Amino acid sequence: MSKTIFDKVSLQCSRAVTHAYSTSFTFGIRCLAKELRDPVHSLYGFVRLGDEIVDSLHGYDKKKLLAQFREDTHRAVYEKISLNPILNNFQHTVHKFGIEQELYDRFLNSMELDLTETQYDRRGIEEYIYGSAQVVGLMSLRVFCNGDNTLFEQLKPSAMQMGSAFQKINFLRDLNLDYNQMGRNYFPGVDLAYFNDRDKKKIEDEIAKEFRAGREGIKQLPRSARFGVYVAYLYYYTLFKKIKNTPSSMVLHKRVSVHNRRKLSILAFSYLKYRLNLI
Repeated sequence: MSKTIFDKVSLQCSRAVTHAYSTSFTFGIRCLAKELRDPVHSLYGFVRLGDEIVDSLHGYDKKKLLAQFREDTHRAVYEKISLNPILNNFQHTVHKFGIEQELYDRFLNSMELDLTETQYDRRGIEEYIYGSAQVVGLMSLRVFCNGDNTLFEQLKPSAMQMGSAFQKINFLRDLNLDYNQMGRNYFPGVDLAYFNDRDKKKIEDEIAKEFRAGREGIKQLPRSARFGVYVAYLYYYTLFKKIKNTPSSMVLHKRVSVHNRRKLSILAFSYLKYRLNLI
């Protein structure tokens, strides 16, 4: 019997992880062309497991678990198989689309920082965001470009800007959890004990600038990826506007979110613009 059944089960596990952890990401993946959906599920499954180790598995030796996860990832890619179905699925995507080890290693480096670091200077947070968000965008871009290295290099700066914007929005959305419960501060020069609207406005100005740069890259994506990425962009932009309209005191103590009904309206609006070639 071939490995086919195990590979199918591995894919189903990656899909299940996506569906269980993120309705927003699930919406976005469904808007990609069919041939792109499963590879992106595999990327999400991988990063979700790494993130879970540092954020959720309290009471366990997180450092040891993350080191083991890194070793298992390298072994899966090298041997082209893993009994961890998420990693088995991930290694298929790595090989098929030529995803560099530097990208997933940098992601794991940022997860490792979450085990020890609670404050960052400007250089430190740039390195953290590169590993925690921008490389995820770059791995996805490898899938979207499907071997077209010239297009990948052309779109790389926009993908990185958008990844940074998304991550900073996540930082603002999760301020209560990160700061009040985990003791983390991802905003250099900001004392979150005295977080105010002026601090928030400065962060929002950075995000707006990165959003504009990322938006330009969407227009140049292959059509197979454009709709799905545009849906993700509009979702985060909607979340960003909602955060902008929320006082800093509330952002610090309450998680701002976009309701499912609003997500459906974003989906419908995005599809209309896509069909009219207005993205």
